[in-house]
Amino acid sequence: MSEFIDLYDKERKFLNRVVDRTAYLFQPGEFMMYVLAVLENQDGKYLVTQRALNKKWAAGHWEMPGGGAKSKESSLDAIKREVKEETNLDVKNGRVVYSYFNEDNDRHDNYFVDIYHFKFDFKLSDVVLNTNESIDCKCVTLDELVLMNEKQSFLHYERIMKALQQEK
Repeated sequence: MSEFIDLYDKERKFLNRVVDRTAYLFQPGEFMMYVLAVLENQDGKYLVTQRALNKKWAAGHWEMPGGGAKSKESSLDAIKREVKEETNLDVKNGRVVYSYFNEDNDRHDNYFVDIYHFKFDFKLSDVVLNTNESIDCKCVTLDELVLMNEKQSFLHYERIMKALQQEK
């Protein structure tokens, strides 16, 4: 199944090229956009999800909601769509709190990630998982997130912690 994405350069400028993410091999200096959402509720707990077991990468691992931006999608539009698709939650008034690049030309795995932080009133019972994406979820404290990472690596853990620390 085709999934079309935009290509960007190291300065995050659109290269006027749209490619099929499932078939394209990124060349040096070409990047795609990913987004992650740190969703914090009124109790100061963070929503974490467990990846579906049929995922090609990191099946069964815990993570924050997010994914790849589609062609013609802004970073903010992408994170709103990803959160809605994965959790059925609507997010507003978030902001990018941390961004980073990955360039792995041997594996053709080049991307940048915008991490958003959304603080809003939600409960675990408000979450409706898309089982194609996630098989479980829970709300955890920061200390519980640290323990989760110690038991099994939590995806993007170091970057999420940097994002939260940078925000203080």
